Amino acid sequence: MKKIVTTLVTLGALASTLSADIARLEVGGGMWQENPIGSMSYSDFATTGTYTSKEESRTNAYVWMLIKHPIPIIPNVRLEYVNVSDDGVVSGTFDGFPSPAPANTPANFDIVAYDVIPYYNLLDNTFWITIDVGLDIRIMETDYSVSPNMGFIGYNDTTSIVLPLAYGRGRVEIPATNIGLEADVKYLTYDGSTVYDFRAKVDYTFDFIPIIQPAIELGYRVQKVDLTSDDEKTNMDMEFSGIYAGFMLRF
Repeated sequence: MKKIVTTLVTLGALASTLSADIARLEVGGGMWQENPIGSMSYSDFATTGTYTSKEESRTNAYVWMLIKHPIPIIPNVRLEYVNVSDDGVVSGTFDGFPSPAPANTPANFDIVAYDVIPYYNLLDNTFWITIDVGLDIRIMETDYSVSPNMGFIGYNDTTSIVLPLAYGRGRVEIPATNIGLEADVKYLTYDGSTVYDFRAKVDYTFDFIPIIQPAIELGYRVQKVDLTSDDEKTNMDMEFSGIYAGFMLRF
């Protein structure tokens, strides 16, 4: 009996492995209704200022692409783009402002993130489970602008930063259905700064087309950016969270 069970398990694992995708391309995109919260601060001797979010919900676009190939030694690749934005107010004197800056001046904060994620499959649809691990190379562009107010002519500043984040993804295909459950996380913490991006979703694949399989996805996402500059003068502590929905194509 023990040999029979062992044989069945082995055959099941082999069949599952053989059914794993040798090569695959997925593309997707949609809209994320993100709710921002947080602030930024600047302090340099007598010069201090604070940006505070109005915490008003915004809807922004996201797109992604997954490329899987049959060469084991070379990592697969996932590419992502997302944009988040926020309206807030500035009080005090902020970095780059003439002193004194007008109190409660309207301001806008925008983050564009490009993610290049090389990853490996630890499990590839083995018993309907997929587990990926890799490195997320995140190129983050921030744009900070202040509106003209009370004689102040306005201000704009753009900064780019590259961050290496650990990446992990888990997926479960529910047997006998076209439903998938998936979650992934990107995470980095160093020297008092923390950046993470977490998503959990459910998707449904329509299999009426043999080659191209369309799908829909619905999920929840939290993006946290808590960064302190190298000179420790500037600190950004912002969080964006909310539901997202999109459309996918699997080839």
